[in-house]
Amino acid sequence: MCLKTIQPSLASPAAADMSPEKSVAADVNGEDHLFVPPLNFSMVDYGIYRSGFPDSANFPFLKTLGLRSIIYLCPEPYPEDNMQFLNANGIRLFQFGLEGSKEPSINIPEHLIVCALQVILEERHRPLLIHCKRGKHRTGCLVGCLRKWQNWCLASIFDEYHRFAADKARVTDQRFMELFDISRIKQSPSSAPYI
Repeated sequence: MCLKTIQPSLASPAAADMSPEKSVAADVNGEDHLFVPPLNFSMVDYGIYRSGFPDSANFPFLKTLGLRSIIYLCPEPYPEDNMQFLNANGIRLFQFGLEGSKEPSINIPEHLIVCALQVILEERHRPLLIHCKRGKHRTGCLVGCLRKWQNWCLASIFDEYHRFAADKARVTDQRFMELFDISRIKQSPSSAPYI
């Protein structure tokens, strides 16, 4: 089995349109709420978002997205506060335990990326958020492989990867994306992401 999934106990709320910058909104009582996106938050495609690890300050913002699923790319257990947020908002967790390492000799398990892409391509899981700790390497590799499936050229894939990884970009990550075999992705036409 390539993932751990946790089914929520409640249905997902309706999505609201939200820009990735901090914004303030008033509720029905006239109280202001600050909406703070997680580190490295960005929209990948319609109903697909990416970020670093969200914390409780990000929960009001995440709630506005109407998420159905979160793809978590780290092996560590999901924190209890985050699990409570997911359960309270009907969000399903898919965990793919990719080890994070600065060592160039550590290889990304291709089968986990394939499994994660299968989740992304299933329309019933969207809107969804992909995240690791900082939203740079593991998230960048998964998004890069999605971009390859979407027929982006390698220069554009690497440019997007560099925008999030900045001076921490890794040649090994780029090589993984370049060599990733998209023919391993099984996907029905009805589950194609919006392009």
